[in-house]
Amino acid sequence: MAGYTPMIQQYLSVKDEAKDAFLFFRLGDFYEMFFDDAIQASRELEITLTGRDGGGSEKIPMCGVPYHSAENYINRLVEKGYKVAICEQVEDPASVKGIVKREIVRIVTPGTVMETKALTSEQNNFIAAAAICGNESAIAACDLTTGELYTASMPKQWETLMDELNVYSPSEIIGPEELLSEIKNRLTIPVPLTTREAAPLSLLQEQFGQEQLTKLNEACLEAVSILTAYLSETQKRSLAHVREIHSYQTNQYMILDHYTRRNLELTETVRDRSKKGSLLWLLDRTQTSMGARLLRRWIDKPLLNENAIAYRLDAVEGMYQNLILREDIRAELKPIYDLERLTGRVAYGNANGRDLNALRLSLRKLPSLAQLCADSQITSLQQLVAGTDVCADIADTIEEVLVEDAPVSLREGGLIKPGCDSYLDQLREASVNGKKWLAELESREREATGIKSLKIGFNKVFGYYLEISKASLQMLPEGRYERKQTLANAERFVTPELKEKEKLILDAEDKMVDLEYEKFIELRNYIANHLGRLQKAAAMIAELDVYQSMASVSAERRFVRPDVSSSYDLHIEAGRHPVVEAMLEQASFIANDTVLEKDNKWMMLITGPNMAGKSTYMRQTALVCIMAQIGCFVPARSARVPMIDRIFTRIGAADDLIGGQSTFMVEMKDIQLMTEKATSSSLIIIDELGRGTSTAEGMAIAQAVIEYAERYIGCKALVSTHFHELAHLEQSLDSLANTRMAVEERNGEVTFLRKLVGGAADTSYGIYCAQLAGLPEPIIGRAYELLAEAGAVSEVVPVDINLLESAERYTAAASAELVQLSIFDDPEPQTVHKGSSKRKQAAANEAEQLYEELRKLDLMNMTPMQAMQWLNEMKNKVN
Repeated sequence: MAGYTPMIQQYLSVKDEAKDAFLFFRLGDFYEMFFDDAIQASRELEITLTGRDGGGSEKIPMCGVPYHSAENYINRLVEKGYKVAICEQVEDPASVKGIVKREIVRIVTPGTVMETKALTSEQNNFIAAAAICGNESAIAACDLTTGELYTASMPKQWETLMDELNVYSPSEIIGPEELLSEIKNRLTIPVPLTTREAAPLSLLQEQFGQEQLTKLNEACLEAVSILTAYLSETQKRSLAHVREIHSYQTNQYMILDHYTRRNLELTETVRDRSKKGSLLWLLDRTQTSMGARLLRRWIDKPLLNENAIAYRLDAVEGMYQNLILREDIRAELKPIYDLERLTGRVAYGNANGRDLNALRLSLRKLPSLAQLCADSQITSLQQLVAGTDVCADIADTIEEVLVEDAPVSLREGGLIKPGCDSYLDQLREASVNGKKWLAELESREREATGIKSLKIGFNKVFGYYLEISKASLQMLPEGRYERKQTLANAERFVTPELKEKEKLILDAEDKMVDLEYEKFIELRNYIANHLGRLQKAAAMIAELDVYQSMASVSAERRFVRPDVSSSYDLHIEAGRHPVVEAMLEQASFIANDTVLEKDNKWMMLITGPNMAGKSTYMRQTALVCIMAQIGCFVPARSARVPMIDRIFTRIGAADDLIGGQSTFMVEMKDIQLMTEKATSSSLIIIDELGRGTSTAEGMAIAQAVIEYAERYIGCKALVSTHFHELAHLEQSLDSLANTRMAVEERNGEVTFLRKLVGGAADTSYGIYCAQLAGLPEPIIGRAYELLAEAGAVSEVVPVDINLLESAERYTAAASAELVQLSIFDDPEPQTVHKGSSKRKQAAANEAEQLYEELRKLDLMNMTPMQAMQWLNEMKNKVN
């Protein structure tokens, strides 16, 4: 460093404090980067790489960005997983001789970013810390934008730790080096990892208070300590909004591992990871960002407490049955801004005038919301708003101080209302009078000189001046003004009187801006003293928003309230897949029952053809259980749902090429986890058990797994397979029932009825499905020949005539076509079979007309008598 200039030496010493981050070093109006930072940043940000002399033998690589637009560049780096250390001048350059003192004022990381386009309003941005103490592991997860902090401990098992981490989808993970190495090997997607040790106890006590800390066990305390140390180190400011630690036990919630959440498409689809097509997409009718984030957390963590589930179901049922109340609450929620993140911005010290006005407008909705719930006669809602602090004093104070249309900038004035401060009012009057005097001076001088184009202007270099065009200079009396500046087409002049007024006006304006800024900071600090009250209000709004969202969807989709208990038996009558049903705009979803009983049959072996709906049926059973345990109504005619502690899924083909594991090996790993972790209260779903190896070995493994689940675990299970030979297990296993997806074969055509019936199938119609997929005729024909040679051509599957008639009614009610249902696809469903019956076609046409009339019906503007008349006419048509 000795050979470098003092400024470069200062840069290098600061850089030592943030070796793993880009250093944005403030020089005047730019943030500059040097050496390797400059080379890499120029490539990542696509900005020009230059060089400068720094005292060494060669030019130092250098690049920079304007300070006023630095936020965009910082966000781009953070979104790519980098960290950015912001180094500011902490002394006034005008009062210092030599090098200005500079310090890092904040380090922006993927988990601590406060403002970026990558931050969606409907999803939290968690940073997580992990720790191990003895036989326990723990995590602590914090969303710095909202101030939420959660911690939980669990047994020292990697799968359990990763399951809990994956719930939060952290954008950054911190912890001891050895622990992070293990976590890195188990991550399903890349996440920035940072090694950090725990903070001193004094820092934790200052941040959270001793009372909260005593409630944490050793592992949770360690995780919270690591997280707090990192946040304190990177943010370098008071984290006043991160005060409450939400501690919980993992056994309070249903465990859903990463693959189960992915396979069931709870918050995003498998194919393109989009929200549309997921359970969250279906249930999200929230009106606020807070509600949207809370709904996502509820879906990720279904409850295991009967009373808590009943409380939620009561609230949803109350709104379900009261359309007017539901719509009134939705109307009151809609204008509310993101109170949680507004509170975070206040605590962080970067809230502007518009943020505070948004806070005021949101708080004004609290009294009406609280009153609606209090008057609703719904116990859950009344308890939710009981003793609600509507924060009227905070809203009143903001209204008294801030103008309604406050500017974004805090340094340009125009923030504070007249009458708020007497001295500020005096300065404003002086400024207004001074400008009025300038206008009068301009008018007098035009009249005295006869120069109509004379005007008074202002710039930051010369202040106020009189400007006269070159063409009019000859009319100016000699010696009247003092020449100040010559332009190409004009001359600028000043007078002693003008300079005197200029000082008064500029002094008043400078003082006004400074005083307005002081008043605004005073207001923001006042609000910062009440962050806890604001966070409680935000939590109440979010919960109410989720209730109305689930009630709205349940009413629209004809869901029913489930009976959730701690019993073993699962009874779902006419269950439907909620998302697939919603995606089918004009076709009917074929409902199916699910009955799994301890004293009868608690395992199903499902056989049948490809594309017949086995996977959809199994998924819908799992989704009904999850929806019931988050407190939502379910898509069924009726449902009695036991408390499911964990759902295991093995659905779809997947391999791990990087880890060197085949599809079959990945499936076996999943089965191993099921055998180790499943309890009698779990639900196992395995699609096409035993594939990926030889037929004999696959069938042997499938039978062994089913027998193990029956004899050693005793949990509810749905297993689909193409090994029809396994049907004999129904005789040897008392808890196993054979079921199949019904199929009709007629005149060489196959119709998939989507209906689950008893008994085992004897064929999978694989060649027929290949034909539907468009394989060339020579391939299809040859396949049938080979199948016949092998003696494997099956008899037509016997189908109950009542079932066929039922299927025809389902079909005619919606369309002349039966369609293949897909949990993944948005486009038009694939046609499998088209009936040739004219009677079916006529019925379908009538059903379509009835559907159109019903869709266009304006119920809200009909009298009860008109509605009854219309219903009677439709009944006659149906008859």
